[in-house]
Amino acid sequence: MQSDSAPTQDPSAVLRNATFAQSPAGSSSPDAPVTANDLLLGAYDPAKLHPMAGLEDKLDYLLLEDDMTSDLPGSGTAIPSRGWSDDLCYGTGTMYLSGLALGGIWGLREGARRPLAVSNARLRINSILNSVTRRGTFIGNSAGVLALVYNGINSTIDAVREKHDTAGSMAAGFLTGALYRSTAGVRPAIAAGAFVSGLAGVWGYVKRRV
Repeated sequence: MQSDSAPTQDPSAVLRNATFAQSPAGSSSPDAPVTANDLLLGAYDPAKLHPMAGLEDKLDYLLLEDDMTSDLPGSGTAIPSRGWSDDLCYGTGTMYLSGLALGGIWGLREGARRPLAVSNARLRINSILNSVTRRGTFIGNSAGVLALVYNGINSTIDAVREKHDTAGSMAAGFLTGALYRSTAGVRPAIAAGAFVSGLAGVWGYVKRRV
């Protein structure tokens, strides 16, 4: 009885008669999918798999202004500044920490020299800690407030005059000191204004000479 199915071929005979051809490197179409054979034979550059590949000449680089210093005339001093925000933040922080340290030293000396009714190490340590926290916070807070007001007034004066110089800094210092002591009367306010103005003038001179 003869079967109607097609005759089967020997698999070994098919493999013996098969021929394989290797395509030259780079001959594949750019839109053709990348296969493992392409990568193994070096026909495809792996760097092209990066999503930003081939865009070197097509990118518009952004100009970041975070590191650009202020272009206000006279602002090029020994301490570079990017504008009023830098002066406000760094100036206030620096003055607060400096006042805190100075007040801490003052309180340490005061607490160590304060006479006690009973000579006791624990009482002496307690006296020093009380003096440090009282003097340190007072000087630090006062210096921080003065720096905050001074930098705000100084930046406003510079913006109006369109330049930064020692005269503007001294004017800002006088207004800051007078405003800080305004509740104590006219004479204390003028004295405080003159003192802060002198400090601002010295600071402005040092910044330009260093």
